[in-house]
Amino acid sequence: MHRRAFFKAAGLATFAGAVGTTLTNPVATADPREAMFQTWVPEIFAPIPDAPAHTQAIVIGSGFGAAVTALRLAEAGIANTVLERGSRWPNDPWREIFTGDDLPDGRGFWHRTSFTGVTKVPMSFGSFGGVLDVTEYPGIDVWRAAAVGGGSVIFSGAMVAPERKLFDHVFGGVVDYGELEAVYYPRVREMLRLDPMPADIYNASPFAHSRAWDDQVRAAGYQPVPNDSIFTWDVLRSELAGTSRASATAARSNLGNSNGAKFDLNQNYLRYAAQTGKSQVYPGHRVDSIAQEASGKFVVTVTKLAPSGHVFGTRTLTCDQLFLGAGSIGTSELLVRAQATGALPNLNEHIGDGWGTNGDVVLARGASSVAGHGQGVPSASRIFDAATVPLTLENWYIPGIPFETGALASLGMVLDSTRTRFGYHAASGGVGLSWPTATQHVVASAARAVDHRIAERAGAITEYGALGYDANAQFTAHPLGGAVLGKATDAFGRVHGHPGLYVMDGAAIPGSTATVNPSLTITALAERNIAAIVADGR
Repeated sequence: MHRRAFFKAAGLATFAGAVGTTLTNPVATADPREAMFQTWVPEIFAPIPDAPAHTQAIVIGSGFGAAVTALRLAEAGIANTVLERGSRWPNDPWREIFTGDDLPDGRGFWHRTSFTGVTKVPMSFGSFGGVLDVTEYPGIDVWRAAAVGGGSVIFSGAMVAPERKLFDHVFGGVVDYGELEAVYYPRVREMLRLDPMPADIYNASPFAHSRAWDDQVRAAGYQPVPNDSIFTWDVLRSELAGTSRASATAARSNLGNSNGAKFDLNQNYLRYAAQTGKSQVYPGHRVDSIAQEASGKFVVTVTKLAPSGHVFGTRTLTCDQLFLGAGSIGTSELLVRAQATGALPNLNEHIGDGWGTNGDVVLARGASSVAGHGQGVPSASRIFDAATVPLTLENWYIPGIPFETGALASLGMVLDSTRTRFGYHAASGGVGLSWPTATQHVVASAARAVDHRIAERAGAITEYGALGYDANAQFTAHPLGGAVLGKATDAFGRVHGHPGLYVMDGAAIPGSTATVNPSLTITALAERNIAAIVADGR
Protein backbone atom coordinates (compact mmCIF):
# COMPACT_ATOMS: atom_id res chain seq x y z
CA MET A 1 0.00 0.00 0.00
CA HIS A 2 1.37 3.40 -0.93
CA ARG A 3 1.94 5.71 2.01
CA ARG A 4 1.21 9.42 2.06
CA ALA A 5 4.11 11.76 1.51
CA PHE A 6 3.51 13.80 4.63
CA PHE A 7 0.92 14.39 7.35
CA LYS A 8 0.40 17.40 9.52
CA ALA A 9 -0.04 16.39 13.15
CA ALA A 10 -3.49 16.80 14.62
CA GLY A 11 -1.86 18.86 17.36
CA LEU A 12 -2.02 21.87 15.04
CA ALA A 13 -5.81 21.70 15.03
CA THR A 14 -7.91 23.74 17.42
CA PHE A 15 -9.61 22.08 20.34
CA ALA A 16 -13.17 22.28 19.05
CA GLY A 17 -16.19 21.44 21.13
CA ALA A 18 -14.58 21.87 24.55
CA VAL A 19 -16.91 22.20 27.49
CA GLY A 20 -16.19 24.29 30.58
CA THR A 21 -13.73 27.03 31.38
CA THR A 22 -10.30 27.39 29.79
CA LEU A 23 -7.03 29.03 30.67
CA THR A 24 -6.95 32.36 28.87
CA ASN A 25 -3.16 32.69 28.60
CA PRO A 26 -0.11 30.47 29.04
CA VAL A 27 1.50 30.56 32.47
CA ALA A 28 4.18 33.25 32.64
CA THR A 29 7.65 31.94 33.39
CA ALA A 30 10.97 33.38 34.48
CA ASP A 31 12.77 30.18 33.47
CA PRO A 32 14.75 31.00 30.29
CA ARG A 33 14.65 27.37 29.15
CA GLU A 34 10.89 27.24 29.37
CA ALA A 35 10.69 30.58 27.58
CA MET A 36 12.67 28.98 24.76
CA PHE A 37 10.23 26.08 24.65
CA GLN A 38 7.35 28.55 24.36
CA THR A 39 9.11 30.06 21.37
CA TRP A 40 9.98 26.72 19.76
CA VAL A 41 6.71 24.87 20.43
CA PRO A 42 4.00 27.42 21.25
CA GLU A 43 1.26 24.90 20.46
CA ILE A 44 1.72 22.99 23.72
CA PHE A 45 1.33 26.23 25.70
CA ALA A 46 -2.05 27.05 24.14
CA PRO A 47 -5.07 27.27 26.45
CA ILE A 48 -6.11 23.85 27.69
CA PRO A 49 -9.86 23.21 27.54
CA ASP A 50 -11.57 21.51 30.45
CA ALA A 51 -12.94 18.05 29.79
CA PRO A 52 -16.74 17.86 30.05
CA ALA A 53 -18.18 17.05 33.46
CA HIS A 54 -19.99 13.98 32.13
CA THR A 55 -19.53 11.87 29.00
CA GLN A 56 -21.06 8.56 28.06
CA ALA A 57 -17.57 7.04 27.96
CA ILE A 58 -14.18 8.18 29.24
CA VAL A 59 -10.96 6.74 27.83
CA ILE A 60 -7.90 7.21 30.05
CA GLY A 61 -4.71 7.47 28.00
CA SER A 62 -4.16 7.97 24.28
CA GLY A 63 -1.76 5.20 23.27
CA PHE A 64 -2.42 2.21 21.04
CA GLY A 65 -5.22 0.56 23.03
CA ALA A 66 -6.85 3.84 24.01
CA ALA A 67 -6.79 5.29 20.49
CA VAL A 68 -8.42 2.18 19.03
CA THR A 69 -11.08 2.35 21.73
CA ALA A 70 -11.83 6.03 21.09
CA LEU A 71 -12.28 5.52 17.36
CA ARG A 72 -14.43 2.39 17.53
CA LEU A 73 -16.67 3.87 20.24
CA ALA A 74 -17.09 7.03 18.19
CA GLU A 75 -17.95 5.02 15.08
CA ALA A 76 -20.62 3.23 17.12
CA GLY A 77 -22.11 6.62 18.06
CA ILE A 78 -20.79 6.56 21.64
CA ALA A 79 -19.50 9.98 22.69
CA ASN A 80 -16.17 9.68 24.46
CA THR A 81 -13.65 11.88 26.22
CA VAL A 82 -9.97 10.93 25.99
CA LEU A 83 -7.86 12.08 28.94
CA GLU A 84 -4.09 12.40 28.48
CA ARG A 85 -1.63 13.81 31.03
CA GLY A 86 0.95 14.80 28.40
CA SER A 87 0.88 17.49 25.75
CA ARG A 88 -0.31 17.30 22.18
CA TRP A 89 2.86 17.96 20.20
CA PRO A 90 2.79 19.23 16.61
CA ASN A 91 5.04 18.19 13.73
CA ASP A 92 6.97 20.39 11.33
CA PRO A 93 9.50 19.48 8.62
CA TRP A 94 12.04 22.06 9.83
CA ARG A 95 11.37 23.04 13.44
CA GLU A 96 12.97 21.11 16.28
CA ILE A 97 9.72 20.18 18.04
CA PHE A 98 11.31 17.38 20.06
CA THR A 99 14.74 17.14 21.62
CA GLY A 100 17.32 14.45 20.84
CA ASP A 101 18.83 11.68 23.00
CA ASP A 102 22.32 13.10 22.52
CA LEU A 103 21.80 16.44 24.30
CA PRO A 104 18.26 16.25 25.67
CA ASP A 105 16.39 19.00 27.44
CA GLY A 106 13.13 19.01 29.37
CA ARG A 107 11.06 18.37 26.25
CA GLY A 108 12.39 14.84 26.35
CA PHE A 109 11.37 13.71 29.82
CA TRP A 110 8.32 13.81 32.03
CA HIS A 111 9.18 15.99 35.04
CA ARG A 112 12.65 14.72 35.86
CA THR A 113 16.04 16.41 35.86
CA SER A 114 18.46 13.63 34.91
CA PHE A 115 18.63 10.48 32.81
CA THR A 116 21.14 7.74 32.07
CA GLY A 117 20.21 5.84 28.91
CA VAL A 118 21.55 2.75 27.19
CA THR A 119 24.85 4.52 26.45
CA LYS A 120 25.32 4.86 30.24
CA VAL A 121 26.15 8.56 29.86
CA PRO A 122 24.41 10.62 32.59
CA MET A 123 22.61 13.76 31.41
CA SER A 124 21.02 16.63 33.33
CA PHE A 125 18.35 19.14 32.31
CA GLY A 126 15.52 21.21 33.73
CA SER A 127 12.24 19.62 34.79
CA PHE A 128 9.44 19.87 32.24
CA GLY A 129 6.51 17.87 30.89
CA GLY A 130 8.38 16.01 28.15
CA VAL A 131 7.37 12.91 26.25
CA LEU A 132 9.21 10.06 28.02
CA ASP A 133 8.42 9.05 31.60
CA VAL A 134 11.21 7.00 33.16
CA THR A 135 9.69 5.32 36.21
CA GLU A 136 12.24 3.77 38.56
CA TYR A 137 11.43 0.69 40.62
CA PRO A 138 13.77 -1.55 42.60
CA GLY A 139 15.45 -3.73 39.95
CA ILE A 140 14.03 -2.08 36.82
CA ASP A 141 13.58 1.27 35.06
CA VAL A 142 10.43 1.51 32.97
CA TRP A 143 10.24 3.75 29.91
CA ARG A 144 6.70 4.89 29.07
CA ALA A 145 5.01 7.67 27.20
CA ALA A 146 3.56 10.99 28.36
CA ALA A 147 2.09 12.55 25.23
CA VAL A 148 -1.01 12.50 23.10
CA GLY A 149 -0.44 9.42 20.96
CA GLY A 150 1.22 7.55 23.80
CA GLY A 151 3.90 5.05 22.89
CA SER A 152 3.43 5.64 19.16
CA VAL A 153 5.31 8.94 19.58
CA ILE A 154 8.41 7.48 21.23
CA PHE A 155 8.88 3.91 19.97
CA SER A 156 11.17 2.59 17.24
CA GLY A 157 8.31 1.75 14.89
CA ALA A 158 8.64 -2.03 14.59
CA MET A 159 5.28 -3.84 14.67
CA VAL A 160 5.66 -7.61 14.55
CA ALA A 161 3.29 -10.53 15.22
CA PRO A 162 4.57 -13.36 17.45
CA GLU A 163 4.66 -17.00 16.40
CA ARG A 164 1.45 -18.90 17.15
CA LYS A 165 3.10 -21.52 19.37
CA LEU A 166 4.77 -18.93 21.60
CA PHE A 167 1.68 -16.73 21.69
CA ASP A 168 -0.43 -19.69 22.85
CA HIS A 169 2.20 -20.52 25.46
CA VAL A 170 1.94 -17.01 26.94
CA PHE A 171 -1.83 -16.48 26.64
CA GLY A 172 -2.85 -20.01 27.61
CA GLY A 173 -5.82 -20.19 25.26
CA VAL A 174 -7.58 -17.06 26.55
CA VAL A 175 -7.17 -15.41 23.13
CA ASP A 176 -7.57 -17.23 19.81
CA TYR A 177 -4.41 -16.53 17.80
CA GLY A 178 -6.19 -17.58 14.60
CA GLU A 179 -8.73 -14.78 15.06
CA LEU A 180 -5.97 -12.20 15.48
CA GLU A 181 -4.09 -13.57 12.49
CA ALA A 182 -7.14 -13.63 10.22
CA VAL A 183 -8.89 -10.41 11.26
CA TYR A 184 -7.20 -8.08 13.71
CA TYR A 185 -3.51 -8.12 12.80
CA PRO A 186 -4.44 -7.35 9.16
CA ARG A 187 -6.85 -4.62 10.29
CA VAL A 188 -4.11 -2.89 12.27
CA ARG A 189 -1.57 -3.26 9.46
CA GLU A 190 -4.00 -1.53 7.12
CA MET A 191 -4.92 1.24 9.58
CA LEU A 192 -1.28 2.01 10.38
CA ARG A 193 -0.01 1.37 6.84
CA LEU A 194 2.67 -1.01 8.00
CA ASP A 195 5.30 -2.23 5.57
CA PRO A 196 8.98 -3.22 5.60
CA MET A 197 11.83 -0.87 4.82
CA PRO A 198 12.11 -0.23 1.05
CA ALA A 199 15.36 -1.03 -0.74
CA ASP A 200 16.29 2.60 -1.42
CA ILE A 201 16.07 3.46 2.28
CA TYR A 202 17.88 0.27 3.34
CA ASN A 203 20.74 1.04 0.94
CA ALA A 204 21.08 4.67 2.06
CA SER A 205 24.07 5.79 4.11
CA PRO A 206 22.30 6.09 7.51
CA PHE A 207 21.41 2.40 7.37
CA ALA A 208 24.94 1.09 6.94
CA HIS A 209 24.57 -0.34 10.43
CA SER A 210 21.44 -2.26 9.35
CA ARG A 211 23.24 -3.79 6.37
CA ALA A 212 26.26 -4.71 8.52
CA TRP A 213 23.93 -6.25 11.12
CA ASP A 214 22.27 -8.39 8.44
CA ASP A 215 25.65 -9.42 7.01
CA GLN A 216 26.82 -10.59 10.41
CA VAL A 217 23.74 -12.65 11.23
CA ARG A 218 23.91 -14.28 7.81
CA ALA A 219 27.56 -15.16 8.44
CA ALA A 220 26.40 -16.80 11.68
CA GLY A 221 23.83 -18.92 9.83
CA TYR A 222 20.68 -16.87 10.39
CA GLN A 223 18.37 -15.45 7.76
CA PRO A 224 17.22 -11.95 8.80
CA VAL A 225 13.46 -11.37 8.54
CA PRO A 226 12.22 -7.90 7.52
CA ASN A 227 10.23 -5.99 10.14
CA ASP A 228 7.00 -4.22 9.35
CA SER A 229 7.34 -0.58 10.38
CA ILE A 230 5.09 2.39 11.12
CA PHE A 231 7.51 4.89 9.57
CA THR A 232 6.39 6.95 6.59
CA TRP A 233 9.17 6.26 4.09
CA ASP A 234 8.54 9.36 2.03
CA VAL A 235 9.41 11.49 5.06
CA LEU A 236 12.72 9.64 5.37
CA ARG A 237 13.26 10.23 1.65
CA SER A 238 12.72 13.93 2.27
CA GLU A 239 15.35 13.82 5.02
CA LEU A 240 17.81 12.13 2.69
CA ALA A 241 17.04 14.68 -0.03
CA GLY A 242 17.54 17.61 2.33
CA THR A 243 13.95 18.81 2.12
CA SER A 244 13.24 18.05 5.79
CA ARG A 245 15.27 18.32 8.97
CA ALA A 246 17.08 15.02 9.70
CA SER A 247 15.33 12.98 12.37
CA ALA A 248 14.68 9.30 11.69
CA THR A 249 17.90 9.16 9.67
CA ALA A 250 19.88 10.74 12.52
CA ALA A 251 19.21 8.59 15.60
CA ARG A 252 16.04 10.36 16.72
CA SER A 253 13.05 8.36 17.88
CA ASN A 254 12.94 7.71 21.65
CA LEU A 255 12.04 11.35 22.32
CA GLY A 256 9.91 11.90 19.22
CA ASN A 257 10.35 12.68 15.51
CA SER A 258 9.80 16.39 14.92
CA ASN A 259 8.90 16.00 11.23
CA GLY A 260 6.23 13.34 11.76
CA ALA A 261 8.37 10.54 10.31
CA LYS A 262 6.42 8.01 12.35
CA PHE A 263 2.80 7.56 11.28
CA ASP A 264 1.81 7.89 14.93
CA LEU A 265 -1.68 7.71 16.40
CA ASN A 266 -2.21 11.46 16.01
CA GLN A 267 -2.19 10.87 12.26
CA ASN A 268 -4.65 7.96 12.18
CA TYR A 269 -6.81 6.51 14.98
CA LEU A 270 -7.05 9.67 17.10
CA ARG A 271 -7.46 11.87 14.06
CA TYR A 272 -10.20 9.69 12.60
CA ALA A 273 -11.97 9.55 15.98
CA ALA A 274 -12.03 13.35 16.20
CA GLN A 275 -13.39 13.59 12.66
CA THR A 276 -16.53 11.69 13.74
CA GLY A 277 -17.42 14.53 16.10
CA LYS A 278 -17.91 11.97 18.88
CA SER A 279 -14.41 11.90 20.40
CA GLN A 280 -12.24 14.63 21.86
CA VAL A 281 -8.72 14.41 23.33
CA TYR A 282 -7.95 16.57 26.38
CA PRO A 283 -4.20 16.91 26.98
CA GLY A 284 -2.83 18.13 30.29
CA HIS A 285 -5.38 16.01 32.19
CA ARG A 286 -3.66 13.66 34.64
CA VAL A 287 -5.99 11.05 36.12
CA ASP A 288 -5.32 10.60 39.84
CA SER A 289 -8.03 8.15 40.86
CA ILE A 290 -11.08 6.25 39.71
CA ALA A 291 -14.16 5.07 41.60
CA GLN A 292 -17.68 3.77 41.02
CA GLU A 293 -20.81 5.11 42.66
CA ALA A 294 -23.62 2.89 43.89
CA SER A 295 -25.63 4.03 40.87
CA GLY A 296 -23.03 2.47 38.59
CA LYS A 297 -21.67 5.79 37.38
CA PHE A 298 -17.86 6.06 37.34
CA VAL A 299 -16.04 8.99 38.94
CA VAL A 300 -12.67 10.08 37.59
CA THR A 301 -10.55 12.60 39.51
CA VAL A 302 -8.26 14.64 37.27
CA THR A 303 -5.58 17.25 37.81
CA LYS A 304 -5.14 19.77 35.04
CA LEU A 305 -1.48 20.54 34.32
CA ALA A 306 0.56 22.98 32.27
CA PRO A 307 3.67 21.54 30.55
CA SER A 308 5.72 23.30 33.24
CA GLY A 309 3.97 21.23 35.91
CA HIS A 310 1.89 24.18 37.10
CA VAL A 311 -1.42 22.88 38.51
CA PHE A 312 -4.55 24.67 37.32
CA GLY A 313 -6.85 22.68 39.56
CA THR A 314 -8.49 19.33 40.30
CA ARG A 315 -11.94 18.21 39.18
CA THR A 316 -14.12 15.13 39.19
CA LEU A 317 -15.64 13.86 35.96
CA THR A 318 -18.24 11.15 35.52
CA CYS A 319 -19.11 8.61 32.84
CA ASP A 320 -21.25 5.55 32.26
CA GLN A 321 -18.42 3.46 30.83
CA LEU A 322 -14.74 3.77 31.74
CA PHE A 323 -11.99 2.44 29.47
CA LEU A 324 -8.46 2.19 30.89
CA GLY A 325 -5.73 2.73 28.33
CA ALA A 326 -3.03 4.45 30.38
CA GLY A 327 -0.49 1.71 29.73
CA SER A 328 0.57 -1.14 31.96
CA ILE A 329 1.91 1.14 34.68
CA GLY A 330 -0.79 3.82 34.59
CA THR A 331 -3.73 1.42 34.38
CA SER A 332 -2.35 -0.88 37.08
CA GLU A 333 -1.67 2.04 39.43
CA LEU A 334 -5.26 3.24 39.13
CA LEU A 335 -6.75 -0.19 39.71
CA VAL A 336 -4.47 -1.19 42.58
CA ARG A 337 -5.07 2.11 44.37
CA ALA A 338 -8.84 1.89 43.82
CA GLN A 339 -8.91 -1.62 45.23
CA ALA A 340 -6.79 -0.74 48.26
CA THR A 341 -8.82 2.37 49.13
CA GLY A 342 -12.21 0.74 48.57
CA ALA A 343 -13.06 3.00 45.63
CA LEU A 344 -13.58 -0.14 43.51
CA PRO A 345 -14.35 -2.70 46.21
CA ASN A 346 -15.33 -5.61 43.97
CA LEU A 347 -12.03 -6.00 42.10
CA ASN A 348 -10.67 -9.52 42.40
CA GLU A 349 -7.38 -10.92 43.70
CA HIS A 350 -5.69 -10.77 40.29
CA ILE A 351 -5.57 -6.98 40.17
CA GLY A 352 -1.93 -5.87 40.06
CA ASP A 353 -0.63 -9.31 39.15
CA GLY A 354 1.12 -10.78 36.09
CA TRP A 355 3.54 -7.92 35.36
CA GLY A 356 6.65 -8.49 33.23
CA THR A 357 9.24 -6.72 31.07
CA ASN A 358 8.71 -8.64 27.80
CA GLY A 359 12.24 -9.97 28.38
CA ASP A 360 13.80 -6.72 27.12
CA VAL A 361 17.58 -6.46 26.84
CA VAL A 362 19.72 -4.09 24.78
CA LEU A 363 22.92 -5.48 23.24
CA ALA A 364 26.04 -4.33 21.43
CA ARG A 365 28.60 -6.22 19.39
CA GLY A 366 31.49 -5.13 17.19
CA ALA A 367 31.32 -4.53 13.46
CA SER A 368 33.95 -6.02 11.16
CA SER A 369 33.28 -3.23 8.66
CA VAL A 370 30.84 -0.36 8.79
CA ALA A 371 30.67 2.27 6.08
CA GLY A 372 28.46 5.31 6.25
CA HIS A 373 27.77 8.23 8.50
CA GLY A 374 24.52 7.73 10.35
CA GLN A 375 22.31 5.76 12.66
CA GLY A 376 18.98 5.35 10.89
CA VAL A 377 16.23 4.57 13.38
CA PRO A 378 13.69 2.20 11.75
CA SER A 379 14.54 -1.41 12.50
CA ALA A 380 15.13 -3.25 9.24
CA SER A 381 15.15 -6.86 10.44
CA ARG A 382 15.24 -9.44 13.19
CA ILE A 383 16.34 -13.01 13.85
CA PHE A 384 14.81 -15.70 16.05
CA ASP A 385 16.76 -18.25 18.10
CA ALA A 386 15.40 -21.07 20.24
CA ALA A 387 18.57 -23.09 20.89
CA THR A 388 18.27 -22.65 24.67
CA VAL A 389 15.39 -20.24 25.29
CA PRO A 390 13.22 -18.61 22.61
CA LEU A 391 14.35 -15.07 21.88
CA THR A 392 14.40 -12.45 19.16
CA LEU A 393 17.24 -10.08 18.35
CA GLU A 394 16.14 -7.03 16.43
CA ASN A 395 18.37 -4.65 14.52
CA TRP A 396 18.47 -1.40 16.50
CA TYR A 397 20.33 1.90 16.50
CA ILE A 398 22.34 3.56 19.28
CA PRO A 399 20.07 6.27 20.70
CA GLY A 400 21.53 9.75 20.55
CA ILE A 401 24.58 8.90 18.45
CA PRO A 402 23.95 10.02 14.84
CA PHE A 403 27.19 8.54 13.43
CA GLU A 404 28.82 5.13 13.10
CA THR A 405 30.66 3.95 16.21
CA GLY A 406 31.79 0.49 15.18
CA ALA A 407 29.10 -1.00 17.44
CA LEU A 408 26.01 -2.80 16.18
CA ALA A 409 23.06 -2.56 18.52
CA SER A 410 20.26 -5.06 19.01
CA LEU A 411 17.09 -5.08 21.03
CA GLY A 412 16.60 -8.53 22.50
CA MET A 413 13.25 -9.89 23.64
CA VAL A 414 13.56 -13.12 25.59
CA LEU A 415 10.68 -15.48 26.44
CA ASP A 416 10.82 -14.98 30.19
CA SER A 417 8.20 -16.40 32.55
CA THR A 418 9.08 -14.17 35.53
CA ARG A 419 6.15 -12.14 36.81
CA THR A 420 5.69 -9.77 39.71
CA ARG A 421 2.79 -7.82 41.14
CA PHE A 422 2.08 -4.24 42.09
CA GLY A 423 1.69 -3.34 45.75
CA TYR A 424 0.08 -0.41 47.55
CA HIS A 425 1.82 1.70 50.20
CA ALA A 426 -0.90 3.00 52.48
CA ALA A 427 1.14 5.76 54.13
CA SER A 428 2.10 7.44 50.86
CA GLY A 429 -0.75 6.26 48.65
CA GLY A 430 1.87 5.07 46.17
CA VAL A 431 1.78 1.99 43.97
CA GLY A 432 4.97 0.17 43.03
CA LEU A 433 6.70 -3.09 42.26
CA SER A 434 10.07 -4.80 42.62
CA TRP A 435 11.87 -6.71 39.87
CA PRO A 436 14.35 -9.48 40.73
CA THR A 437 17.93 -8.81 39.66
CA ALA A 438 18.37 -12.54 39.15
CA THR A 439 15.93 -12.27 36.25
CA GLN A 440 17.95 -9.43 34.75
CA HIS A 441 20.98 -11.73 34.71
CA VAL A 442 19.10 -14.67 33.18
CA VAL A 443 17.57 -12.56 30.41
CA ALA A 444 20.83 -10.75 29.66
CA SER A 445 22.82 -14.00 29.64
CA ALA A 446 20.48 -15.71 27.18
CA ALA A 447 20.57 -12.80 24.72
CA ARG A 448 24.30 -12.21 25.23
CA ALA A 449 25.11 -15.82 24.32
CA VAL A 450 23.38 -15.49 20.95
CA ASP A 451 24.87 -12.08 20.22
CA HIS A 452 28.36 -13.28 21.17
CA ARG A 453 28.04 -16.30 18.92
CA ILE A 454 27.10 -14.03 16.01
CA ALA A 455 30.09 -11.78 16.70
CA GLU A 456 32.47 -14.74 16.78
CA ARG A 457 31.21 -16.31 13.58
CA ALA A 458 31.12 -12.97 11.76
CA GLY A 459 34.64 -12.02 12.77
CA ALA A 460 33.59 -8.89 14.67
CA ILE A 461 36.68 -7.06 15.86
CA THR A 462 35.41 -5.52 19.11
CA GLU A 463 33.55 -6.90 22.09
CA TYR A 464 31.92 -4.78 24.76
CA GLY A 465 31.65 -7.16 27.72
CA ALA A 466 34.58 -5.66 29.62
CA LEU A 467 32.92 -2.24 29.43
CA GLY A 468 29.53 -3.56 30.51
CA TYR A 469 27.89 -2.58 27.23
CA ASP A 470 27.35 -6.04 25.77
CA ALA A 471 23.97 -6.71 27.45
CA ASN A 472 21.77 -4.48 29.60
CA ALA A 473 18.46 -5.71 31.05
CA GLN A 474 18.12 -3.00 33.69
CA PHE A 475 15.30 -1.25 31.82
CA THR A 476 12.21 -2.11 29.81
CA ALA A 477 10.41 -0.13 27.14
CA HIS A 478 7.70 -2.80 27.02
CA PRO A 479 5.96 -3.02 30.41
CA LEU A 480 3.10 -5.52 30.30
CA GLY A 481 0.56 -6.88 32.77
CA GLY A 482 -1.11 -5.85 36.00
CA ALA A 483 -4.72 -6.50 34.90
CA VAL A 484 -4.41 -9.65 32.81
CA LEU A 485 -7.05 -10.96 30.39
CA GLY A 486 -8.87 -13.98 31.73
CA LYS A 487 -7.86 -13.19 35.33
CA ALA A 488 -8.47 -9.60 36.40
CA THR A 489 -10.83 -9.27 33.43
CA ASP A 490 -12.77 -11.59 31.20
CA ALA A 491 -11.28 -12.61 27.85
CA PHE A 492 -12.27 -9.25 26.32
CA GLY A 493 -11.06 -6.80 28.95
CA ARG A 494 -14.24 -6.42 31.01
CA VAL A 495 -13.06 -5.96 34.58
CA HIS A 496 -14.56 -8.51 36.96
CA GLY A 497 -16.77 -7.02 39.66
CA HIS A 498 -17.42 -3.65 38.03
CA PRO A 499 -19.64 -3.70 34.93
CA GLY A 500 -18.81 -0.87 32.57
CA LEU A 501 -15.09 -0.87 33.44
CA TYR A 502 -12.60 -2.14 30.84
CA VAL A 503 -8.84 -2.63 30.39
CA MET A 504 -7.75 -1.92 26.81
CA ASP A 505 -3.96 -1.69 26.89
CA GLY A 506 -0.73 -3.50 27.76
CA ALA A 507 -1.92 -4.10 31.34
CA ALA A 508 -4.15 -6.84 29.91
CA ILE A 509 -1.21 -8.80 28.48
CA PRO A 510 0.45 -11.40 30.75
CA GLY A 511 3.94 -9.93 30.92
CA SER A 512 5.13 -10.87 27.43
CA THR A 513 4.16 -10.77 23.78
CA ALA A 514 6.21 -13.86 23.05
CA THR A 515 9.58 -12.43 21.91
CA VAL A 516 8.33 -9.53 19.77
CA ASN A 517 7.50 -5.85 20.24
CA PRO A 518 4.10 -5.51 21.94
CA SER A 519 2.63 -2.63 19.90
CA LEU A 520 0.99 -4.69 17.15
CA THR A 521 -0.52 -7.20 19.58
CA ILE A 522 -1.77 -4.48 21.96
CA THR A 523 -3.47 -2.71 19.06
CA ALA A 524 -4.94 -5.91 17.60
CA LEU A 525 -6.27 -7.03 20.99
CA ALA A 526 -7.86 -3.62 21.49
CA GLU A 527 -9.56 -3.95 18.08
CA ARG A 528 -10.78 -7.43 19.00
CA ASN A 529 -11.97 -6.48 22.47
CA ILE A 530 -13.77 -3.25 21.58
CA ALA A 531 -15.52 -5.03 18.69
CA ALA A 532 -16.96 -7.55 21.17
CA ILE A 533 -17.84 -4.87 23.74
CA VAL A 534 -19.68 -2.73 21.20
CA ALA A 535 -21.44 -5.73 19.64
CA ASP A 536 -22.61 -7.03 23.03
CA GLY A 537 -23.50 -3.59 24.37
CA ARG A 538 -21.53 -4.20 27.54
